[in-house]
This record gives sequence, C-alpha cells and structure tokens, in this order.
Amino acid sequence: MAGWTDAHNHLQDPRLGGDLDTMVATARAAGVSRCVVNSTREEDWDAVEEIAVRHPGFAVPAFGIHPWHAHRAAEGWEKRLLDRLRRHPVASVGECGIDQWVSEPDVSVQMPVFHAQLRIARETKRPVTIHCLKAWGLLFDAFKAEPPPDRFLLHSYGGSIETARRLVPLGAFFSFSGHFLHERKRAVLDVFKQLPRDRILLETDAPDMIPPPASISHPLSSGHNHPANLTAVGSALARALGMNDEDMRALTAGNAARCFGFGSEREDP
Repeated sequence: MAGWTDAHNHLQDPRLGGDLDTMVATARAAGVSRCVVNSTREEDWDAVEEIAVRHPGFAVPAFGIHPWHAHRAAEGWEKRLLDRLRRHPVASVGECGIDQWVSEPDVSVQMPVFHAQLRIARETKRPVTIHCLKAWGLLFDAFKAEPPPDRFLLHSYGGSIETARRLVPLGAFFSFSGHFLHERKRAVLDVFKQLPRDRILLETDAPDMIPPPASISHPLSSGHNHPANLTAVGSALARALGMNDEDMRALTAGNAARCFGFGSEREDP
C-alpha cells in the first residue's frame, strides 16, 4: 500500500541539516512514501539531482528557478534546464512563478523567467509547480502569453475559491501545507473544503511552512519543518474535510500521481 505523498518540499535546503539519509528514513517510517523535491535556482539543481539518484522512487526531482532568484538566471539557463529534464524523464519543472510580496527582483525581471519555464514545461509535456503570491492577475496574464501545460500545481495555494474555479479548467491542482492549519489562516482551510476533491494534494514545503504545534509530529531543534510532519498535516486536513486518514492518504497520493505522472511511462528512461 502506497503511503503519503509530499507534493512539494526542498530536501536539498541546508536548513534541514546534513543527515539527509536519516531524514528520509524518518519520513518513510512516518508513512511518507514519495516526495517531489523542488529546486529554487540553478545552483541547487545538482543537489536535487543527487537526492533523486540517491533515493529513487522516494525523491522525485523538479528543476526550475524561483521568482525570488529570477535575477540570478544566467545566460543559457533554458538549454541547461532542458538538458536536465532530458536526463530525468520523471522530473517536473519547478519551483517557478510570480511573487509581488517581495519588492526585489521586480516583476519585470520575474515574468520572462516564468514565461520561459511555462513554455519549456508545455513543450516537454512536464507538469509545472507554481509559486504565486499576491499576483493572481499577473498569473492569468502570464498564462495568456505562455499557456501552462495540461497539469500544473499551485503549491501552498492561498488564493480564493473564485480564483481556483478559474484555474481548475486549465488543469490546476492545489496543495495544502501545514501552515494553513494556523487559526489565522482558517480562510484558506475553508477554500480547500470547497475545492474539487480530485485536485487536492498535500505538501510540507519543508523546511518552511511550519504547522501549528498540534500538527508537528517531528520537531526540529532549528524550528524548521520536518518532511515527516506530512502525516500529521494530512490527518488534520482529513478531519477538517470530514474524511478518515486512509481516505485522505489515498486521495492525495492518487491526485499527486495524476498531476505528476507517477507510475506512467515517464518514470522509465
């Protein structure tokens, strides 16, 4: 029986500490059987690739450039991204997107880098993981310029149900992180109660998006988010949606498989 799927984390992040094998073993023991490990800039593509090679079947790579690092995209990065994707048939594109919560880099710098990743994802038929913060209008503008692939993930989705209903017909999936279990984020939980069940995924965004104490099953002394907390987050979302843990696990793992193509021919080189 498949375990829980973490649709978005950053296992390569040094804030998680240096003992990756122990962290993976702990997550597996907690019931996590697969995760999508997202890069944020070209400098960490090698680390993400190494994790995927070292933990095949468990860690699935995603290669991309986060909007916070768009200004660091070096000449020729698009070709290097294509080369990396060709080496990993199951890899997706991500994390990429648009962010108006930060002032730098400016959206004028972020947008062309995002456009290029949408185009690469579409042309290579890879799903893409999108970071969008305070930029929903710009996201739809981007989609007009460069349509997304037929499957894409809005990670840690914090938008409205109205925005989600516009995104669903385009192929959107939406992942829920433990950060949204904080009382001040209850409006996000209410949105997930209204989403189509077949579009809901789970994520930790480890080492970020720390859940409230009640949903931290594996605390880290650094105060960062352990990927093994996914099972507690899944249980909390199950209760909120009136489901049992097993049904939530099966639902979100199946949705992740459809979104990312797990179990398809893309996993075979």
